[in-house]
Amino acid sequence: MPDWMSKEQRSRHMALIRGRNTRFEIAIIRTISAELYPLGYRYRKHYGGVIGTPDIAFVRQHIAIFFDSDFWHGKNYARLKDRMDLEWRAKIERNIEKDREVNKALRRAGWKVLRFDEQHVKYKSSSVVQRIRRALVDRNFRSTPSS
Repeated sequence: MPDWMSKEQRSRHMALIRGRNTRFEIAIIRTISAELYPLGYRYRKHYGGVIGTPDIAFVRQHIAIFFDSDFWHGKNYARLKDRMDLEWRAKIERNIEKDREVNKALRRAGWKVLRFDEQHVKYKSSSVVQRIRRALVDRNFRSTPSS
């Protein structure tokens, strides 16, 4: 399917797409803050101290959380790839591969990695918060010295 925009128009349009602080990311971070901050959990946004720059990092507990947009991270890619041109396919495939590499590197460094896609965050935010909360409790329980 040919693009109806010129290369310059498409480039300008794509440059406007945000990589950080997207609407769905801001909404879930507010929910996470409301639920977990009163419990004493602190996090860093866009933490650059580890590979991949997680959207949220609970540094003490070594938990990295990524909120992935559906298109750029390849959700439904198998169904959509036949309609994409080769340049777009390469970009999406590279993102998918980079996500795997980041997950692997973080796990090797002792971090727990949680990834949530855009639809999950938008429509099942309470389950996202619950998964994060369970991971935090599990990490705190494991790091507590036994008496």
